[in-house]
Formats: sequence, structure tokens, C-alpha cells
Amino acid sequence: MSEETVVRNCAPTLAGIKTGNLFRCRYDSIVEMRDSVRFWNRKLHSKGVRILPLRYCGHHALIYLYRPAQLADDLHNDQAKAILRHCGYRPDTAEKCIATLMQRMRESDDFPHEIGLFLGYPPEDVSGFIAHHACGYKCAGCWKVYGDEQKCRRLFAKYKQCTRIYETCLARGRDIVSMTVADR
Repeated sequence: MSEETVVRNCAPTLAGIKTGNLFRCRYDSIVEMRDSVRFWNRKLHSKGVRILPLRYCGHHALIYLYRPAQLADDLHNDQAKAILRHCGYRPDTAEKCIATLMQRMRESDDFPHEIGLFLGYPPEDVSGFIAHHACGYKCAGCWKVYGDEQKCRRLFAKYKQCTRIYETCLARGRDIVSMTVADR
């Protein structure tokens, strides 16, 4: 898993402005992928960032890079808890919720719609996506928006700008660890 791949897919989380990002990563051997995940966890742990493979399929892994402290805050929201309970989670802790998410992903080929909560999407948008079966949204960017359209458009632009800046910094020789904002 190259620095370019991590930056291209996860810059907003590295910058501390988004809870998590999800991306597919090709690998030649599962041992190599697990070593890569351990490598990145050692590098980013001190910054409050964690990386997990959520699912392996063929020679691709679905990778989740996130900020555990931000995720705990996001999942503490009453609307997020209600969505999770409705989907069969016991939202006691973020760690338990991640374990349930991983189990749900292993047991089904379908993508669990509540995953948006793990990525920092507003609960009203996750709820709207589930209730309206991905139809009737106000706009689409990183996710489909059912709530505050203008706020989300500003966030989408901020995420895009952040990714451009991080890619430029990486191209100029900065490394991911030095660009990663530490949790407060």
C-alpha cells in the first residue's frame, strides 16, 4: 500500500477533518497486505489514526483508515445510535461497532448502508439513504445528501482541496507521517 494510495484516498482523514475513509487496495499476497497494514498502524498510531482491512476479496482488500476518537464521538450521536440499533448493532463502544461492521461485511456481499456513519457522514444523510433506497437526494458528492445540502457541498469542496494539497506535498517530498495531524 503506497503513500500515494493512502494520500489519494484518505487525505481528509489524515488532515483530521474527516472521521474515516474507505478504499480498495490490490495485493499480491495476504501476508504482504497484513504486513502493510501493520506498517501503517505503527507509523500513524501516534497521530491517532488507525487502519484496518474490513474485507478481503480475491486479490483486493477493503481498507478502512480512521480516527478512533472521532469515530467514538460520531457514534455517540443519538441519531447514529438509533440507526446502528436498527441495523442490529449494540452501539456500546466504537470498537464493538467496528467488529459488527466487519462481521456484517463478511456475511454478505451487499454493502451495509450504515457504513456512512463510520466515515463521518451526517446521520440524517445515512438515514435518508436507507429510508429512500438511495433515491430522492438533494445532491451527491462523497455521499448522497438528504439533509443540509449547502453544508455538505462546502465539506465536499474542502475534502477535494485537502486531497489536492496533500498530493502536492507528497509529490514535493513530504511524508505521510509529517502531514498527518495529531489528535488533540
